[in-house]
Amino acid sequence: MRVLIALLILFIPQILFAENIKGVDVDRLANAIYKAEGGSKTRYPYGILTKYKTTTPRQACINTIKHALRDWNGKGDFIKFLGARYCPVGAKNDPKGLNKNWVKNVTYYYVLLYERG
Repeated sequence: MRVLIALLILFIPQILFAENIKGVDVDRLANAIYKAEGGSKTRYPYGILTKYKTTTPRQACINTIKHALRDWNGKGDFIKFLGARYCPVGAKNDPKGLNKNWVKNVTYYYVLLYERG
């Protein structure tokens, strides 16, 4: 995990994509969340449990990322900050305790997607 975080810290400043806010590639992070939440094999894409009339699960995920970026002070690991909101450990809707793996899994896919370009 430390290696993944170190890679993430090293590569974030080099990421220059259209939706790059505070050094975070929003689209890539949304893709990483999609993969970590089960991708095409899940009933809840992006881990979004609510059905919205006017938006897609992907857009709901992106909106959540952008909102968290506004609230984040820029210190520490953003994915860890986001995880405390998006997928909190100990949540009532997580009876198997899988949320504890969310930060590690999203970080893994975020770095992997960066390496693949």
